[in-house]
Amino acid sequence: MSQIVIRPLTATPAIRAMLTEIIVEVVAQGGSVSFMHPLARTTADAFWEGALASADRGERVVLGAWDGEVLAGTVSLLLDCPPNQPHRAEIAKLMTRMSHRGHGVAGALMRAAEALAVQHGRTLLVLDTATDGGASRLYERLGFTLAGEIPDYALKPHGGLTGTLIYWKRIGGMEVTASGRSSGGGGSPTG
Repeated sequence: MSQIVIRPLTATPAIRAMLTEIIVEVVAQGGSVSFMHPLARTTADAFWEGALASADRGERVVLGAWDGEVLAGTVSLLLDCPPNQPHRAEIAKLMTRMSHRGHGVAGALMRAAEALAVQHGRTLLVLDTATDGGASRLYERLGFTLAGEIPDYALKPHGGLTGTLIYWKRIGGMEVTASGRSSGGGGSPTG
């Protein structure tokens, strides 16, 4: 495996096809990423078409991990939060091809997403992962704090219920005032 390169993905047919392959593979292997098995390629492609259109509007960033010409994994950084939450972003759809698991791809994607969130002035990241077969160990190694578990939150791709673990992490060392502006240091929010 060559060196992994992380970069934002754009809405091209080739990129969508590779993203579709990844999500279909992950769901087939039991990954809880909002879809049921078998995941139709047309459904997966439509999801990515919408996600990449959202990225074009600046509402999210879809990052890809490249191993040469192979898209080895992806993660999305959701930036389109309500007006009272301009300081946070959400991590979604962290997926790695089976052939690239155990090689640091997911960790590299998460570090890149966090750095991008900081560049966008975010000071809080949130995410969720399935209780059964999720990536909780990875998130905890990366400094995320478990907020709690919601039991029976979603169906597993092959059937049966799983809980969801909710995580958070402070990033960037900045505080956000009530006006939504970031300030460095220990000032208190103003109202």
